Amino acid sequence: MLRHETILLLVLVAEWFYFNAVGRRFGTLDNTFDIMRHSAEIGLLALVMTPIILTGGIDLSVGSLLGLCAILFGKLWRDAGMSLPMAAACTLLIGAGAGGLNATLIAGLRLPALIVTLGTYSLFRGFAEAITHGVDTFTNFPDSFLALGQQHFAGLPTQVWFFLVVAIGVWLLVHRMTFGRSFRAIGFAPEGARFAGLPVERRLVLAYVLAGFVAALAAIIYTARLGQAKADAGTGYELFAITAVVLGGTSIFGGVGSVHGTLLGVAAIAVLNNGLVHARQPREVAGMLTGVLLLVALGASALPKLLAKLRPPRHAPAPLSSPTHPS
Repeated sequence: MLRHETILLLVLVAEWFYFNAVGRRFGTLDNTFDIMRHSAEIGLLALVMTPIILTGGIDLSVGSLLGLCAILFGKLWRDAGMSLPMAAACTLLIGAGAGGLNATLIAGLRLPALIVTLGTYSLFRGFAEAITHGVDTFTNFPDSFLALGQQHFAGLPTQVWFFLVVAIGVWLLVHRMTFGRSFRAIGFAPEGARFAGLPVERRLVLAYVLAGFVAALAAIIYTARLGQAKADAGTGYELFAITAVVLGGTSIFGGVGSVHGTLLGVAAIAVLNNGLVHARQPREVAGMLTGVLLLVALGASALPKLLAKLRPPRHAPAPLSSPTHPS
């Protein structure tokens, strides 16, 4: 009952009841759908960030890659004359290729993931700015495409179904396949995993290519939701994604974590941001409270370990002495 996910779930429920009490329309079905709609892109990035952090890595470039893919999607459709499905397919391949660039530098050359993705963070955003010259915006998408981000399908916002498919796929990958165990083993001890015969480099390539592919998918959904693609799309999304993963209980040092914990982390951040709007609080408060929420959740999850250390050790009963017989 004191697992990290349980504590975070209680925090999420407390958030919901509080904002429902202070916000007039917070608990309505329309607002619930609005929360789902606005958290889909960050949720997608957080889902694919989970395997990366499990390996002890990090990807700071996913937000910039989202912006670059949004720009390329709009350019392929408007300027190259591609159909929307063809432009979307090319964008997904570009995203996977960008993830492959990170994977080559990290897994192939064994460079630090933090430094590599910090470099590609600037590289991808710089490409987006160069393509648009900082001012060009792609708009006037057809209504059939905008329905992907603004309409409902089978009772839920359309992008939620894409999110659910990715969530189920990543959950199965991490928790029901040998890949999941290898991700944790790499996070605990990369060299030990190599000595154990695990294909460490191939697992890392899979994690980063998957992150690039899903970042491109998030870019398409983002464009459909806003009805436009511009160079600053996805700014800061990588920080929200990392926060959601760590808030969900995944260790930033790797080896420990779960996809369902990440989902709870995404929900906690989404509810907090939306609830503050209904409580008529400044947007700046959201960043501060997100940090507080992260510290509280991490501190609460560490409480059982602290109590276990403070608990006096149990002494084993003394063994019964065998009866002595007089000689």
